[in-house]
Amino acid sequence: MAEEKKKNTVEHEDNEQEEVLGKAYDARLMKRLIRYLKPYTKWVIIAIILTIGVAMLSTIRPYLTKIAIDNYIVNKDSAGLTKIILILLATLIFQGLLQYTMTYLTQWIGQKTIYDLRMELFEHIQKLSMSFFDKNPVGRLVTRLTNDIEVLNEMFSSGIVMVFADVFIIGGILFFMFSLSWQLTLIALSVVFPLIYATVIFRRKVRTAFRDVRFYLAKMNSFLQEHISGILVVKIFSKEKRTLEDFKKINYDHTKANKKSVFYYSIFFPVVELIGAVSGALIIWYGGGEAIKGALTIGILISFIQYSEMFFRPIRDLSEKYNIMQTAMASSERIFKLLDRQAVIKDSEKPIPLNNCKGNIEFKNVSFAYIKQDYVLKDISFNIKQGEKVAFVGATGAGKSSIMNLLCRFYDAQAGEITVDGINIKDIKQSELRKNIGLVVQDIFLFSDSISNNISLNNNSIPESRIKEAALVIGIDHFISKLPLGYGQNVKERGVTLSQGERQLITFARALAYDPKILILDEATSSVDTHSEILIQNAIDKLMDGRTSIIIAHRLSTIQKCDKIIVMHKGEIRETGTHQQLLELGGIYSRLYQLQYKDSFV
Repeated sequence: MAEEKKKNTVEHEDNEQEEVLGKAYDARLMKRLIRYLKPYTKWVIIAIILTIGVAMLSTIRPYLTKIAIDNYIVNKDSAGLTKIILILLATLIFQGLLQYTMTYLTQWIGQKTIYDLRMELFEHIQKLSMSFFDKNPVGRLVTRLTNDIEVLNEMFSSGIVMVFADVFIIGGILFFMFSLSWQLTLIALSVVFPLIYATVIFRRKVRTAFRDVRFYLAKMNSFLQEHISGILVVKIFSKEKRTLEDFKKINYDHTKANKKSVFYYSIFFPVVELIGAVSGALIIWYGGGEAIKGALTIGILISFIQYSEMFFRPIRDLSEKYNIMQTAMASSERIFKLLDRQAVIKDSEKPIPLNNCKGNIEFKNVSFAYIKQDYVLKDISFNIKQGEKVAFVGATGAGKSSIMNLLCRFYDAQAGEITVDGINIKDIKQSELRKNIGLVVQDIFLFSDSISNNISLNNNSIPESRIKEAALVIGIDHFISKLPLGYGQNVKERGVTLSQGERQLITFARALAYDPKILILDEATSSVDTHSEILIQNAIDKLMDGRTSIIIAHRLSTIQKCDKIIVMHKGEIRETGTHQQLLELGGIYSRLYQLQYKDSFV
C-alpha cells in the first residue's frame, strides 16, 4: 500500500512537472530557440518574403473571379474573359512555384536547425558527469534526443514561418472583403466570436491531452529500454507475462491520451467547418437579397463566398500552429533544462599538463560517498609507485570499484586528495588524465561495429598494425582471423555474436592498443571461462609490463604475483602486503584465500 502510494506520488510529481512545462508561449524559451535560426537568417528572410508572395497571390484569386463575372461574363465579353482566365492561370502557376520553393526552403531550414540542436544536445550529454547518468534513465534521454527535438523540427519547418503566411492571408482577405463591401464583411465576421470561443475550449482540452501523451511516451521509452536491455533476466525468471502486463498498462495509457487528442480534433475541425458554412449561408442570405435589389453585383457575392471559405482555413491552421507552438515550448523547456545541467565534475580553469606520465599514484585521507553522508570510502590512504602492480581485494561493497571511479575522476571525493605524479587530479584536464588510464571492467560493452573499430574505438591515431599487435599479444588474433571478415567482422549490439570470454579479451586488446601508463583491471577476469582465463594469464604480464597496474579482483589466483595487495573491508583499508605476507598474517585475506581454495586444504 505504501509502495503504491509512493508510486502515485512520484507519478503525480511528474505530471505536475508536465503541467508547468505546458505553457503555450514563453518569450524566454523562444528567444533561445530563435538563436538556432541565426546561421540561416538570410534564408529565413527569403522564406518570409516568399510567404508574403504566396499569401498575396492566394487572396487575389477571388477578386479576379469578381472581375471576370462583373466585367466580362455579364457583358458577354469573351475576349476579356479569356484574358482574365489567362491571368488567373498565370497567378495559379506562379503561386504554385512560390509555394514549392517556400515549402522546400522552410523544411530545409527546419532540418538544418534540428541537426545543429541535436548535435549540441548529444555533445552536452557526453560531457555530463557519471552521477547524472546514475539518476536519469536512458529512455528519458533518448526521448529528449528524438521525440522532443522532432517536435521542434515541426515548429522550425512549418510553425514560425507559416504563421506569417496565415496572418498575411487573413490580412489580405479582410482587405479585399472590406474594399468590396464593408456591410457584407461584418455579416461574414459575425461568426468570429463563436469561433474564438470554440478555439479557446479546444486549446485548453488538447493541451492536457498532449501533455499526457508526452508523459506516457517518455515513460514508455524508459520501460522499453530497460526491459529490452534486461531481456535475459526477464526470460530466466519467466517474467514475460508480468512484463507484458506492465507494458500493456503504459501502452494503454499512451493510446488513451492519443485517442483523447484525436477526439478533440474530430470535434473541433467539424465545428470550424460548420461555423464557416454558417458564415457562407449568411453571406448568401444577405448578399443574395442585396443582389436582387441591385445593390450588390453577382461577382461580389461569389467572391465573398470564396473569401469566407478561405478565411476559416488559416484560422484553423493557426489553431494547429498554436498546438505546435505549445508542444514545442514544452519540449524546448525539457531540452534546455538538460542543456543547462552543468557537469558536476569540471576541469580546472588553469589545468596543469600531465607531461610524460609516469604513473605514480597517491590517495591521501580520501573519503567518498555516492549519496550524502553514506560513505563507501573512509579516510583511505595509500601510494602506488611507477610500474608497481597493486591489487585490491575484499567483499562486495568494500569500496574497491570506488577507488577506480575516483582515480578516473568519474566522481570527486568529498575529502582528501588524489594525485598522479604528484599533481592533484582535479588540476589535470579530465581528457588528459583518462588518456593515460586504461580501464577494463567486468561489465563488457562492445559497440555494433567491426572488431577493429571496437579495439581502436575509431581512433584514427591507432593504426591497423597496432590493433593487430594488441590482439596478437592478448591471444585473440587466431580466433579473429577465422571469422569470415576477420577484423572487419561486425559484432552486433553489445557483441552478441561473440562469447563472453571473447568479448572480454577484445576489451583487453582495446586497453593495450591505447598504450596507457596506468592500467586498471576491475574484475576483468571474473566473467571468462577457464580457457580464456589461461589466455589472459599468459598475456597479463605483457599487458602490465612497464605500466602502473591496479587489479580489482575476486579471484585471488590472478593477483598472487602482485607487488602489493590491499585488503579492504567496509570502506577501510584493513591489511596491506604481498600474497605470502598476508597469508602469514592470518587475517581477512587469509580467510578469503581459504574460502576460495578450501578443497585444497581438505
